Amino acid sequence: MNILQIASLLIVLAAVFGAINYFVLRLPSAIGILVVALLTSMAALALDTMVPSLTLAEDLRAIVTGIDFSDALLEGMLGLLLFAGALHVKLSDLRAVWPTVLLMATIGVALSTAVIGLGFHWLTGAPLLIALVFGALISPTDPVAVMGVLKQANLRKSLETQVAGESLFNDGVGYVVFLVLVGLAFPALSHGHGDAAHASPALDAARLFAQEALGGAVLGLVLGWLTFRVMRHIDDYSLEVLMTLALAFGGYELAIALHVSAPIAAVCAGLLIGDIGAKHGMSEETREYVEKFWVLVDEILNAVLFMLIGVEIFAVQLETDMLVTGVICIALALLGRLCAVVVPILMLRPFRSFAPGVMPIMTWGGLKGGISVALALSLPDSEWKPLILTVTYVIVVFSIIVQGLTIGKLANRVGREPDLV
Repeated sequence: MNILQIASLLIVLAAVFGAINYFVLRLPSAIGILVVALLTSMAALALDTMVPSLTLAEDLRAIVTGIDFSDALLEGMLGLLLFAGALHVKLSDLRAVWPTVLLMATIGVALSTAVIGLGFHWLTGAPLLIALVFGALISPTDPVAVMGVLKQANLRKSLETQVAGESLFNDGVGYVVFLVLVGLAFPALSHGHGDAAHASPALDAARLFAQEALGGAVLGLVLGWLTFRVMRHIDDYSLEVLMTLALAFGGYELAIALHVSAPIAAVCAGLLIGDIGAKHGMSEETREYVEKFWVLVDEILNAVLFMLIGVEIFAVQLETDMLVTGVICIALALLGRLCAVVVPILMLRPFRSFAPGVMPIMTWGGLKGGISVALALSLPDSEWKPLILTVTYVIVVFSIIVQGLTIGKLANRVGREPDLV
């Protein structure tokens, strides 16, 4: 299938599954689409087992594997989703909680990677570097899912900004950590580093991290500022909406070409346009159109992404021992997330106060999503890739369905605004 046929198929399936969820399950839109897609896929697998002559599972597996989920997300949808999410986070709000966001997106990601990696190494016997790669790919949270399920929770503004900001930035940082560890675990894939990479792997990893993270932030801010400067002299909402779309698409692809972090570039550009650009570069009419446009893009891509996660079961090896390992690793992933939340908060608690329920909300609300599945699929072929992919898929499905359907109730119980008397 060509790219237009694939896009048409994905949108049609997302719409059909969304309609089924609306009339039957009535779950939150994205989660409901994933559940319907997953149930449909499992029904196809069961039917194929009962009537092998249909070869239904084999045909569907060929279609699913023909869609490069990793490239579609990492080099396509992710930039738009992160840009859309960042547009709705105000810099003034983020400035008030930046120490927490910074520590959770850096030290928190590192701790989560280490805890999960060491646990996976002990549990499966995987080489330590391979296990740390798994820890890195499962540590990022899904900002779209996190913000989506918390919309209905009456959180304090500071906690809401904290959750949104941390989920946006740890996505980018986690991706950079993953790239660094993959370069160390699979040195044959490290191009352009020559003997220096082998002579000083730690130094090379630090250089790569700085290049990716800082380079992505600088590129995103520069492109966002240039776009804002042009938009100040334009009063045409359709053109300005087009310019934000060009910034999201073009900036992401330019970051990939320059070998800097595209996710971090998308977040920084979105933050600048969503705050400074909206205040000083757009009319009221333009702000309304830009906001509604990106909300719609966000909802559509989110629906397609969660539908893809549901059908990716055909790319996973459903062996009993791998599934059992996946179930055990759910607890391991939650432990890693707990460390990523608790340690930064304890470090900052002597200097600042935190909203009620911040630890349980941010721990249970650290939903895993499509980026983890995409990173697992992007791994080079090895004896450990099938296990990592299956375990990742089990954790992601549990996270989205179980945590996603319960985090709102938890947030309302322990983190809502106090009742006014």
